[in-house]
Amino acid sequence: MNVTGKILEIFDTQNISNTFKKREFVLEYAENPQYPEYVKFEMIQDKCALLDGLNVGDTVNVFFNLKGRKWTDPKGEVKYFNSLQAWKFETESAGGSTPPPPQADQGMDQMEEPGWVDSNDAADDDLPF
Repeated sequence: MNVTGKILEIFDTQNISNTFKKREFVLEYAENPQYPEYVKFEMIQDKCALLDGLNVGDTVNVFFNLKGRKWTDPKGEVKYFNSLQAWKFETESAGGSTPPPPQADQGMDQMEEPGWVDSNDAADDDLPF
């Protein structure tokens, strides 16, 4: 999913635990300019650094995943939580959109296919899908 808007606020990175960190920001989303929406997104782990190159007032296209969780509190009541996890930005400029500078670690992009996956075997596959 993605949405375009103006960055209203950028918060500091929060170290939730020794192995988990997150950073939040607020986007002013104005599908109807008379009634703008203020949407809070979060970035996790190595994606937190993507906000370093952005400023309040920048217009960006935010790519994100919609996440939802179910939790039962100690009283037995079920609660539901939603979060918008951003993972990529494209900044608006005079010449159109430009991606942010490349990061040293691109995570899944750097992974190789396992040795047992061979694209040449696709023609021999007898499965109907």
